This record gives sequence, structure tokens and C-alpha cells, in this order.
Amino acid sequence: MEKIRVILLEDNDLIRSLISTVLESRGYEVFKFATPAICPLQKKPECNCTDTSRCADIILSDLGMPSVSGIEFIKNQKAKKCKTPYIAMMSGNWPTEDVTIARKLGCKIFNKPFNMSEMEEWLDYVEKNIDLDRELSNSIFENSEKT
Repeated sequence: MEKIRVILLEDNDLIRSLISTVLESRGYEVFKFATPAICPLQKKPECNCTDTSRCADIILSDLGMPSVSGIEFIKNQKAKKCKTPYIAMMSGNWPTEDVTIARKLGCKIFNKPFNMSEMEEWLDYVEKNIDLDRELSNSIFENSEKT
């Protein structure tokens, strides 16, 4: 049985550290990136996961980041047939159009500053619905730092 795996994309060091600490305290394996441009998922032209595996259980992304927005990152992942079942986006400024797009992409939406109990409640839901015997792909993260 593997840990829940999270890809965290947040350009603000303090917020990235805070969220990472919360996720790690829950026993999650967390891959942190300051921008999607350095995430191996963004760099690969295709999804490296097999038919039976996925790279992560959760992608948690900021909306406004340097080089690639959170929405563009998620759109790219969906176009690559990403199998990550739970995706959430967070922002302190949600233009109506971005809310609509994020919801169409199947994203859970968090407002910054966010209520940590709301995020914890969502994570509780995710934990109850993830099959921990699923197969996680490790090939894409071979050279990445994780916590």
C-alpha cells in the first residue's frame, strides 16, 4: 500500500511550505514545484503513466504562476490524458471566466486566503475515495526532490 501522492504547484514559498507541511502531516508523499515550468509533468510531451498507473492522486495548483497558469497546466495534463483523479486550484483572485474553466476541468476551487479546515475536509473526502492499492508511476519523478 502506497502513500497518497500529491503534486503541489505554488510560486509563493510561504504558502507552498505551509500546504506541504499540512499534506506531509497527513502522511502524503509531496512533490513541490514553484512553477509548472519546472514540473516534469509539464516538460514531457506525453503522459508517461501506463494504462494501469498514474503519476499522482492529487494535483494542487495555484492559478496565477509564472510562465504557465494553473489552468493552462491542468488543460495540458488533461490533453495528455492525465489520470490524476483529484485536482484542486487555489487563488486569491478568481475571475469569473477562470472559475468556469476550472470547474469544467473538474477542479475543486479554494480561495486564498483559504480556510484550512475546508481543505482538510476535502482531503478527508479524497482519502476515503482513493484505492491505496492503485499503481503509481515513478518514472517521471526519478530526478525530482520529494518530501
